[in-house]
Amino acid sequence: MKKLTATLLFCWVYSSTALSDGYFNNIMPLIKPPHSHTSVIATDLVNDTIIYEEDADILLLPASTQKLLTAVAATAELGEEFYYKTEVFSHFPIRNGKVAGDLFLKFSGDPTLTTLEIRSLLKQLTDQGLYEVEGNLYLVGQSHEQLQAPGWVWDDLGICYSAPVSSYIINKNCIHGELRPKLASNKSQLKLASYLPVTVNNSAIFDKSRTRDFCNLELKRLPDNKFNLSGCYPGSTPLKLAIAITDPALFALNSVRQIAKSSKIRVKGAVLLADSLPAHYTLLASHHSKPLPQLLDTMLVKSDNLIADSLLKQIGEKRFNRPGNFSNGSKAMVQVLTEQGIDLTHARIVDGSGLSRYNLLSARQLSQVLKLIYTVPRYESIIASLPVAGVSGTLKYKSSFNRPPLHKHVLAKTGSMQGVDNLAGFIKRPNADDTLFVILENGQSPVEKEQQLAPFSALFLQTLIDHKFAANETAASGPETSTLSDNP
Repeated sequence: MKKLTATLLFCWVYSSTALSDGYFNNIMPLIKPPHSHTSVIATDLVNDTIIYEEDADILLLPASTQKLLTAVAATAELGEEFYYKTEVFSHFPIRNGKVAGDLFLKFSGDPTLTTLEIRSLLKQLTDQGLYEVEGNLYLVGQSHEQLQAPGWVWDDLGICYSAPVSSYIINKNCIHGELRPKLASNKSQLKLASYLPVTVNNSAIFDKSRTRDFCNLELKRLPDNKFNLSGCYPGSTPLKLAIAITDPALFALNSVRQIAKSSKIRVKGAVLLADSLPAHYTLLASHHSKPLPQLLDTMLVKSDNLIADSLLKQIGEKRFNRPGNFSNGSKAMVQVLTEQGIDLTHARIVDGSGLSRYNLLSARQLSQVLKLIYTVPRYESIIASLPVAGVSGTLKYKSSFNRPPLHKHVLAKTGSMQGVDNLAGFIKRPNADDTLFVILENGQSPVEKEQQLAPFSALFLQTLIDHKFAANETAASGPETSTLSDNP
């Protein structure tokens, strides 16, 4: 019934308004969610004309569509050859299998660095004949870092998509585990790798019969990467957990201590933290991350917040020649984009990921960024990194985007958080002009989200496609059939 209703709705709108000047004025009241704030703009990129806009200048939460700004600013300021470097230094060269002093492992905030790659760094040293460090092993990074941006939601900080952004990053500053129900009991068992340098006290239970009126898990974050997991989980199916650590420097320190102990290199001193390299040093080993275009590809396809905010700090460091943080990174990004012709006069930029509830952007500002990406050759590769409807990333399984007419023809960055459902990108269809669009929806009702036939973004994109079809086809061709609604 829902599918039939949606199909009839589109056929009715098509037949009664497709050839009239008031096409959008007639259809928008039918598809706009009544309790949300919405803002849209659509542009024909071949003719460089605005097809339709409504409230395109009001400021709303961009959520992860903000990563489009980060992608452009990083490309402009850091360059496509940029990569993160994790390096090992010493006062002295390796002689007779030893370093006669201290060893320094310098972190750079590489959001992709893993324990395996740190092991590989130490293997580079043993390959050079190093088996003993007579002094200490220092982990070099920033001290007193700003790990979260202003406006990040407190409830999200224990979840890995909002992991702390630090110069010290190992395994995305995230640990994984599984909560399992015990047999013949409502108690649970938490499975974590024994080598992880964290402590999680678990008192959670499973409501196997789902009889409790209120059943929620609660994760309490404590100092020194300690956690308390309590509350209950409905059902009896094991639950995968991804927990963001709270102290990245301590996590790195304890992780490297374990790696050093299991390596072939004996450190006679201690493994310690430091905030700078010594005055004189020699490079002994290095690891490079993937170059910027591949980092951006992961950031956009997977909507990776850690990569986005790590890059924001790098932009601040490069522009102002000082340690990067959220403050100077945001200021630098505004400067870079303004130099590229983007008018951010009334915008507010607080982070690179869009996690902050303090960010504010308009649909028109996002459309300016998309147009820059589309028209300037050095940014064109960003388009290929956008999720494709029904094919990749955050659009692979999004409702109504994994079937015609949107399937494979929408390339866009999603932006979702509680009460927010945004989309910004391009429609690319055979024998049709490329279309740029930005659709912002804030203040989304959870009740309407549950009951809606299709997301507002999908309905608006179908409207654009139908409008193009009506403008370019003869009446004898007939309308395309819409299949946007969810299956009953």
